[in-house]
Amino acid sequence: MISRPKTMSAAIAAMASAALLLTGCATTDASANTKSETRTVTSEVKEVNIPAEPRKALGMYTTDLDMLITLDIPLASQQPIRDSGYSGFPSFFDQEALKGITPFTNYPEFNFEAILKAQPDVILNGLGYDKELDGKLSDIAPTYTFNGFDGSDWRTKFKTVAEAFGKTGQYQAWMDKYQAKVDDVKKRLAEAGKDKLVVGPVDYYQDQVSVSCYGTPCLVIKDLGLQVSPLADGEGTKLSAEQLEQLKGIDVAITTEVPEKDGANPDAFAPLANNKLWTSLPFVANKQIHTYDLEMIYGSPSGQYALLEKFEKALLS
Repeated sequence: MISRPKTMSAAIAAMASAALLLTGCATTDASANTKSETRTVTSEVKEVNIPAEPRKALGMYTTDLDMLITLDIPLASQQPIRDSGYSGFPSFFDQEALKGITPFTNYPEFNFEAILKAQPDVILNGLGYDKELDGKLSDIAPTYTFNGFDGSDWRTKFKTVAEAFGKTGQYQAWMDKYQAKVDDVKKRLAEAGKDKLVVGPVDYYQDQVSVSCYGTPCLVIKDLGLQVSPLADGEGTKLSAEQLEQLKGIDVAITTEVPEKDGANPDAFAPLANNKLWTSLPFVANKQIHTYDLEMIYGSPSGQYALLEKFEKALLS
C-alpha cells in the first residue's frame, strides 16, 4: 500500500470541514436536538465511539465492505473497489445489497476525496497494517481499525468486528451456513473417494512457480479435510522451471485469476506450455488446475463461501 505524507490528516480535516459547510451539514436547530446514540468499543488501535445503529457505513477495502453486508449494516452510497482490472464489485458479493451503491477505486492508492464524498457515519478499516491510516480516516468519520492481513484466520477478526457492532447473531448465521456447506461437501467427497486428495495453491509469477498458503485457500482445504501440499508450509516454496518435478505430489492445483485492464483473464501458466516437466505433472496432464477470482483470496464471508463452492464444482462435478 502506498503511504501518504503525514500532512494528509490536516488536509483531510480541512476537506471535511469544507464538506460540512457545502452540504449544509453544519449544526442547525433540528440537528442540535438530535443526538445519535453511540457505543464505545476498542479496536486494535484505540477506543472509539461508533454509532449504535450505523446508517451509512463504509468499508475501507472490499473485504470490509463484505463484512458490513454480511452483518446487515446499512451502507453509504459509495463503496470501494480495487484497481487491477476490476471495474465493479466482486461478482460473488450480495448484489442485491449493492443495488444503488456506486463503486470507486480505493486501492492501491487511497481515495480520501471519494471517502469524504460518501459521507460515512462509520468506517470499517481492515488495513490496520498501515499505521497512519486510522488517524486519517478518523478525521472523516469514527473508524474501527483491525489488521485483516496479518496471516491469521480472518474469521477471528470477523467475530470481533461483529461483537463491536452488536451483530453476533448475523456472524453466527453466516458461520452456521458455511459449516453446513462444508459438512455437505466433505461428506460427498468421502462418498466419491476424493477425501484424500492433495491440493496445492499454485501460481506463476516472474518465471517461478510458487506454492503458498496465503489467504483463504488453505483454510477451505483444511475445513474440507483435504491435504495441503507440504510445499505450501511456512513461507511456501518457489520453483524455477528446472525444479517443477517437485510438484508431482499434487493431485489438484488451484490458482488465482487476475483480470487484465480490458477484463480478459489470461492463462498464467501459458509460458510453461512447452516445458516437459510441467506438462508431465499429473494435475496438469489430468487438467486439474482450477482458477478462482483473486478477490476470494482475501478473508471475507462471501469470498470464502464462494471459494468453497469453487472446490465443490471442481472436485464433484
